[in-house]
Amino acid sequence: MSVVAASAEINSDFLNVDQWLNDEDRDLVRRVRAFVNDQVLPVINESWEKADFPYELVPELAKLGIIGTSVQGYGSAGLTRMQAGLVAMELSRGDGSLNTFNAVHSGLAMGTINLHGSHEQKERWLPAMAKLEKLGAFALTEPDHGSDTVALETSARRDGDEWILNGTKRWIGLGHVADLVIVWARDVEDGKVKAFVVEKKDGAYPEGYHGEAITGKIAKRGIQQAAITIENVRVPEANRLEGAHGFRGVTAVLNLTRTTVAWEALGHAQACYELAVKYTQQRQQFGKPISHNQLVQNKLATMLADLTAMQLMCFRCGQLQDQGILSQQQASLQKMFVADKARTLCRDARDLMGGNGLLLENHVARHLLDMEVVHTYEGTDFIQSLIVGREITGHNAIA
Repeated sequence: MSVVAASAEINSDFLNVDQWLNDEDRDLVRRVRAFVNDQVLPVINESWEKADFPYELVPELAKLGIIGTSVQGYGSAGLTRMQAGLVAMELSRGDGSLNTFNAVHSGLAMGTINLHGSHEQKERWLPAMAKLEKLGAFALTEPDHGSDTVALETSARRDGDEWILNGTKRWIGLGHVADLVIVWARDVEDGKVKAFVVEKKDGAYPEGYHGEAITGKIAKRGIQQAAITIENVRVPEANRLEGAHGFRGVTAVLNLTRTTVAWEALGHAQACYELAVKYTQQRQQFGKPISHNQLVQNKLATMLADLTAMQLMCFRCGQLQDQGILSQQQASLQKMFVADKARTLCRDARDLMGGNGLLLENHVARHLLDMEVVHTYEGTDFIQSLIVGREITGHNAIA
């Protein structure tokens, strides 16, 4: 049986992409899926309704061997980019908030320190983060600059052996609870964007740093994002990541993580397809399961075709990324296509379930709403299309 498919009865790996995986990859998928099935799914609906992360899962999550994903050394998982994608797929197959927790901590926070930190800084922070003894956050997005992140206004001013930070950030996952918050700010002297690690001491943030959970969300409710105000926060020079000089430092991090967003979308889509097939085989209407109906079969066949195209694109991009030759434009095409198709597939799965699709107990509603977030973050499909369009035409239509 394909490890990518849910079961022998529901074949969601129609073109046998599982054959591209090695035994280590398959073992990783089985391990993460078992964790999701046994420990996440029984509690995630309650956590979703409470609008907070199930932190009781953190010790078991730390044992999975996935924290740090593709970071090499320092106690991190050291996964391939393909494996990092498979992890995102499997976590999202359970719940998007769980994947966001790992993506923020392992991909954005640990990934930034690994990419831009000195050896001393990596030794200082990464081992504890790899054990989930310290949580990380990535503070880039600002209230008035969503897609236009280049225009960020948070400032940094050198004052002797310290930097003074001022600004606001919004939609920062774990930004109110993380032990280490990577704040991107513009140096007022040279105008370059730099990265600073705002660190808790004795359980408290430095004076002037205030993070508050954003309430009223309809999606990604199993994890909280923060609105952050930064008023004359002092950060030692030793907490400035030495390798981050200019906005290219931000882009380098996002280019590494953008592909896993597409894998997340694939996980949501695969879960919804499998849930929809199972539901239509069990739901009786007019004396027979609705899976007997032509319109239902047509819808399921279309969903499977789109799911298969998503799988092929993700797996191929994973191969290219591990070869070190995946371009930014290819990553944008992947994110644009997979997020858009997954959003539609999740909506179709909800339609097939009728009113029952709105119930948390049937899981599809969580995936559908989370796909609204995935469709937006790390570049909307519209922005991604302009990156691809620039590659096609040679003309920049973004600005």
